[in-house]
Amino acid sequence: MKTKITLLTTLLFLSITTISAQNEQDLETLSIFSELVKSKNYTAAYNPWMELRNRNPKFNKAIFIYGERILDYKIDNSEGQEKIAFLNDMLKLWEERKSVFPNITPSGAYMAKACQLQYDNREILNKSNETLYAAFDIAYTTDSKTFTNPKSLYTYFSLMVDLYDSETKTAQQLFSKYDDISEKIEIEVKNYTNKRNAYLDEDGEVKTMSSKDARKLKSYNSYLSAYDKIAGSIDTKLGARANCENLIPLYSKDFEEFKNDGVWLQRAMNRMYAKECNDDPLFVKIVEQKNTLEPNADTAFYLGILKDKAGKSSEALTYYNQAVDLESDNFEKSKILYKIATNFKKKGRYSQARTYFMKALKANPSMGRAHLAIAAMYAKSANDCGTDNFSKRAVYWLAAKEATKAGRIDPTMKKNAAKSIANYEAKAPTKSEIFSSGRAGQVINVECWIQRSVTVPSL
Repeated sequence: MKTKITLLTTLLFLSITTISAQNEQDLETLSIFSELVKSKNYTAAYNPWMELRNRNPKFNKAIFIYGERILDYKIDNSEGQEKIAFLNDMLKLWEERKSVFPNITPSGAYMAKACQLQYDNREILNKSNETLYAAFDIAYTTDSKTFTNPKSLYTYFSLMVDLYDSETKTAQQLFSKYDDISEKIEIEVKNYTNKRNAYLDEDGEVKTMSSKDARKLKSYNSYLSAYDKIAGSIDTKLGARANCENLIPLYSKDFEEFKNDGVWLQRAMNRMYAKECNDDPLFVKIVEQKNTLEPNADTAFYLGILKDKAGKSSEALTYYNQAVDLESDNFEKSKILYKIATNFKKKGRYSQARTYFMKALKANPSMGRAHLAIAAMYAKSANDCGTDNFSKRAVYWLAAKEATKAGRIDPTMKKNAAKSIANYEAKAPTKSEIFSSGRAGQVINVECWIQRSVTVPSL
């Protein structure tokens, strides 16, 4: 018995010693290529990295994190068959990572990376649009929650448009995919907007925060700017393919088949409204059917639009307020309020429009476009809201002040806000005109619907 215990103890000791030696060897190899990667000496890092990757891929996640950097360098600095080999190895690396570290390798995110890499190198890899789209589609349907990369979302949709243009995909497939991707972007925008709003006070100003929170806010702003650009690019890519001339025949043809499908009805009425097809009787038909099947904030808003068109303003306002009351989510409520405000703005009912734009800002303090809309209404009313040439042009200072708020609270509006501010300030009284008027530093009360005051700049 003693002999058996001694033998077992010896084997256990040898096993532990072997494992310890193995760990030391792996740790040494990891240290070597890690330092080389940090110093950007990717060529020297390649061999020790491959050695540890082949010997013990489970040893440390740095094998995959640093491995991406090494292969990125190799891909960028190679050509022909050698480059193809490194591209395929990157795809293999991400598959290995998913196998070894599944909890930190979200499927949608990494499948999208793999698709994007193949798309960016489609010529050398000889990948067709059909093959690439199928790969993106699998990635998206497998895990849309983590398929969030703005560039990849655009590529996914862009491929659908290309396939539609080559008559490989139908118009219904195109519009459905547009809605899919648009809704996905809206989800991400809502996510980062809500995170951003947590750092703003009631006036939309950024609160005092730690350096850690400042970094988070910077990241949220970056994502919001990226999604804003991608949303615009997707609309540009879709272009005239989704005009009323195309949408109305398609939705008319499909209405009977989908009239009990709430998602189809919702998307159809949203798309028709967005493309200004709401004068067509089909829009009325779809809205009424959706309201019968699944009444919600959107249908209430569209019913308000229809009442407005019929000249029934009081009934329209009732529906508009009902739309706001039906929506409990602040982000979604702000979108409804913005639509109501925009409708009043189009009709020249600026006072009511401003009321609803301000309500939209209360629901979503990051909605800079609401401030830009108010600024535009001030500017358009300049000639009607002053007693003389100077006071009329002073309204442009008020417009510039409002536009400044847009750029301050909304990272996606900085460029547009800057253009608007420059435009308004150019139309306001010049320094010489301020001097000759003798009104520097005075407060001007702007009358008519605006009912605000503006201070003449001091010289």
